[in-house]
Order: sequence, then C-alpha cells, then structure tokens
Amino acid sequence: MAKTVGTVTIAEELCKGCDLCVVVCPEHVLAMTPRLNVKGWPVVALVAEGCTGCTLCADVCPDGVFTVYREEREKVGQR
Repeated sequence: MAKTVGTVTIAEELCKGCDLCVVVCPEHVLAMTPRLNVKGWPVVALVAEGCTGCTLCADVCPDGVFTVYREEREKVGQR
C-alpha cells in the first residue's frame, strides 16, 4: 500500500501574510513566521513534516504563493 507524500514551494516575495493557508491546512504543517519579505509582509513557511500534497493551501491562496508536489511512496516494511 502506498502513502501520499507531499511538499510545497513558497514564493515568499508574493506572500502577503493573510494566514488563509495556515487555517485551511488539515495537516497543520504551515505557519506564519516573523520573517518579512521585501515588501514588508510576514511570510508563511512549511514548518513540519506531514504534508500530503492536498493542494488546499494553493486553492485558498489569493496570491498564487504555492506550488504543490506529491508522490506515492511505498510504506516501509510493505511488500
């Protein structure tokens, strides 16, 4: 049986710190950071493992900050 593993890349220069992605993430792997982008907005970051690549962050983001990647991986110990 395969497990879906995902990750995201974040275009920090586009982030306006709206926090919508953090709220919608079912795996709670996104968080706002105190870091500011060049426009002075706080930026979001992937802060934990567990992203499944569900695309909810990308779907809700009004600024197109996210690129989502996902792949199927065999679970360790499975044949």
